[in-house]
Amino acid sequence: MSKTYLVAGALALAIAGGAAWISRGAVNLPPSLSVAAEAQEATASSDVAAAPDMILGKLDAPVEVIEYASFTCPHCARFHETVFDDLRKNYIDTGKVKFVYREVYFDKFGLWAGMVARCGGPEKYFPISDIIYDTQKQWIGDGQANTIADNLRKIGLKAGLTKEAIDACLNDNEKAKAMVASYQANATKDGIDSTPSFVIDGQKYSNMSYEDFAKILDEKLAN
Repeated sequence: MSKTYLVAGALALAIAGGAAWISRGAVNLPPSLSVAAEAQEATASSDVAAAPDMILGKLDAPVEVIEYASFTCPHCARFHETVFDDLRKNYIDTGKVKFVYREVYFDKFGLWAGMVARCGGPEKYFPISDIIYDTQKQWIGDGQANTIADNLRKIGLKAGLTKEAIDACLNDNEKAKAMVASYQANATKDGIDSTPSFVIDGQKYSNMSYEDFAKILDEKLAN
């Protein structure tokens, strides 16, 4: 997805916020355009600190990989289907790579998915994210807000969260605001204009195959 969608998506989140009450749990997202304005101005603020990066691997691994991706992006789902498992097995789990995952929000549905993924804390984040990507077409379904909210709740329940915890997470406006602020601050700093995008030891890369990824990592590990 392109930069146009990155910018428009963040704005749409705020515009749609006022009408974001969803039945059977009342998902209430940030209610006004002021949220987008505050998010655009955020840098290393308390809002950003309230939505920390999700990390896999050794914190002091020799190479750092940051992925920027959206839970509603088909290309991101494809990357996680075809590349990520091998990347994790061969580089992250072996201590060679510190992997940082940063969410990008094109729409309110991607934000909701992120809120559910974060609901179980860091220890459940990646298992829930795996389900979200593996079943992306299914939970998006007919694209209707009620359908998507209910499907995301089912994913949370499948991951072992309680209904009460899921509803509390999906109604946490302050967390939603912090997540949007963190996304905008980080994506602006790193010049992200498409998803999935990667920052490997400070250098930005676009989507790629496992073979290309491994070649870049091996070159950096050799230096």
